[in-house]
Amino acid sequence: MSQESLPSDGGPEHPDALPEYAERVLEVTELIPPGRVMTYGDVAEWLGEGGPRQVGRVMALYGGAVPWWRVVRADGLPLPGHERRALGHYRAEGTPLKEASRAAEGHVPRLDMKRARWDGGGHTEGHT
Repeated sequence: MSQESLPSDGGPEHPDALPEYAERVLEVTELIPPGRVMTYGDVAEWLGEGGPRQVGRVMALYGGAVPWWRVVRADGLPLPGHERRALGHYRAEGTPLKEASRAAEGHVPRLDMKRARWDGGGHTEGHT
């Protein structure tokens, strides 16, 4: 494939124009089942390469082509600036949330990381 085949908003099946590490991060993201999440650090650990910051950078640059809302911060807070979109996905997928108290006006729900976190069990495809 040529370098001209850049990923589109729809997410190509084979994003050949992506750096190898970015492609691997996106592949792991696509394995995360609906209603479950992995942290940036979990993804890096799964790959055995990089760290949370590198995974975050890949998601910031290329994550729009995959279910980006399934890769999260370890504290369970939705991605800043994308809270509404992420919460819509979490609710649609049945992702466990800890609802914000009504007293905390403007406070968004946090993911229930104990229940929502996925360890990659049951999927070995692409796992090295």
